[in-house]
Amino acid sequence: MTLARHLALAIDDERGRWIIANSRRCDMGHGHPHTHDHSHDHDHDHGSTPDALDLSIPDSELSPADVSRRGFLRSAGLLGAAAGLTGAGTAAGVLGTPDIAVAHGGSSQTGGFTWKAGDHHIHTQYSSDAKYRVADHVQHGLAYGLDWLVITDHGGATHAKIGVEKVNPDIVAARETFPEALVFQGLEWNIPAAEHGTIIVHPGKKEVEVLKEFETNFDGSVKGASSQSAANEALAIAGLNFLAAAKKNRRVSDAMFFANHPSRKGLDSPHEIRGWRDAQPEIALGFEGAPGHQAAAIPTAAFGPGGGRGFYDSSPGADSFPAYPLESYRTWGGFDWMTSTVGGLWDSLLAEGKPWWITANSDSHNVLWDTSIRGAGSDFNANGRYNDPQHGVKPDVTAGDFWPGFYSRTHVGAAGDDYRHVMDGLRAGRVWVDHGGLIKSLDVRARVQGDRNRRGGTPLGGVLKVRKGTAVEVTIDVELADKPNWAQLLPVLARVDLIQGAVTGAAADRDVFTAPRTKVVTSFEVAKGTKRVSFTYSFGRVSSPFYFRVRGTDGNFTQAGIYGAAVDPVGPKLDVVGDADPWLDLWFYANPIWVLPS
Repeated sequence: MTLARHLALAIDDERGRWIIANSRRCDMGHGHPHTHDHSHDHDHDHGSTPDALDLSIPDSELSPADVSRRGFLRSAGLLGAAAGLTGAGTAAGVLGTPDIAVAHGGSSQTGGFTWKAGDHHIHTQYSSDAKYRVADHVQHGLAYGLDWLVITDHGGATHAKIGVEKVNPDIVAARETFPEALVFQGLEWNIPAAEHGTIIVHPGKKEVEVLKEFETNFDGSVKGASSQSAANEALAIAGLNFLAAAKKNRRVSDAMFFANHPSRKGLDSPHEIRGWRDAQPEIALGFEGAPGHQAAAIPTAAFGPGGGRGFYDSSPGADSFPAYPLESYRTWGGFDWMTSTVGGLWDSLLAEGKPWWITANSDSHNVLWDTSIRGAGSDFNANGRYNDPQHGVKPDVTAGDFWPGFYSRTHVGAAGDDYRHVMDGLRAGRVWVDHGGLIKSLDVRARVQGDRNRRGGTPLGGVLKVRKGTAVEVTIDVELADKPNWAQLLPVLARVDLIQGAVTGAAADRDVFTAPRTKVVTSFEVAKGTKRVSFTYSFGRVSSPFYFRVRGTDGNFTQAGIYGAAVDPVGPKLDVVGDADPWLDLWFYANPIWVLPS
């Protein structure tokens, strides 16, 4: 084993297994005492050696950022002198050296991280139902404040055979033309026996090779494996195993998966979601807390498509999970039912101690009111793409999409400015999402009560370990919107809700989608005219494991939650099909933090 590997292992945190194991220890009263633990703050991929430190990888195989990093370490004498360094503290110092990169315009510094806004679900002319060039999306995304984008054209026979290779030069060109943006190549996976999902790989020489092989062998459309069956569910797991092996064997530096619009058709059953996450917790990371297509419910009278928000306007089908209620097929305040329901499916995963993260994105195919049209003479089936879009005359009033960054944003707390650090932040769950620019920045921390170090504590996605009987509090710092959004409205945050749930261990029923011991424990009203607000809530002296999460709203459309006012007194409202203006109903949601006393 190389010394670099030893250094990486010195700070390895095996987050998912660790949370569950420690929650069980807490329940049984075993384990040794812990004080504040910040090991989860380290900024590198858990369980893998950073490429720049692995001397078995030649410089020619490294990304430009890793070449710069390796050169920096060599010039500083750190790489050559590593044999004389021991201890996790020294490892953190070496591994924490930032990559040399240009800071992106949309980034903001909060809580010791650079928060990078992005979108992981975008379609181009290489998707059969879209039309834009890669450069069109990247240019618009940058204009609307994004730092990173993932191109995710639809998986399928044509894309696997032609498109996955043809789109790559366009992505590479966009990386060169727009160096201030991080442009990932991915694809939208037709998950066997389920819905769709985003696959993301780290840029590298074999990114196309790995995506092509994955799509050819594990895409539900390509393999004719879309229907519900045990064999098709196993094929989905095999696909995740393939990605994990590709990462382990260094065919790609990293890979990850997020389920897309999970409630839209009721196809993603609870046991499938648990199965994905448990099979490969370092690959299967979460789902869209809010789907794209947020313009889809603008009424026809306002020259909109008049559908369901997010195009959530279907009914149960033959392959839908039968226990899902009818209200799960609609969005609530623009968010998926699995996320928006306090005490619902997302909370049931968090109550097990399973790290499972939410995101938000555009799913941009065709933008509402845009006048461009597909290029004349296109033959998608033959060429795997449409010809470049052309200027049209009539605005498209049937489209349900916005440009990337125009409405939905996923904010990732990154410890550096390159692809690796964005992926590290996603994997760590340092993520909050918002619609319509509702807030400017967010920092949530769990800490021992009375600790006033504003940069200390445990951030989003993290785990705070304390002795039983220790008083614990959460601090929530919000910087409010100070300029109009792209609808020319100044968003006004009205309220922030704190949601808390008990960690109860693995569920006996893997199809459970409720968490009865989760509820809104307090709400904070936001005074009008303020620029920044800070809230503190004390959980008291803790003795049992729990998690908490926060959300916020402009307060325009609310109702009691599905499980009643005692659980969620003022939650998001069920969106009306054909009449839901997304700009007048804005929310933000943040990923959880766990507290584990022992």
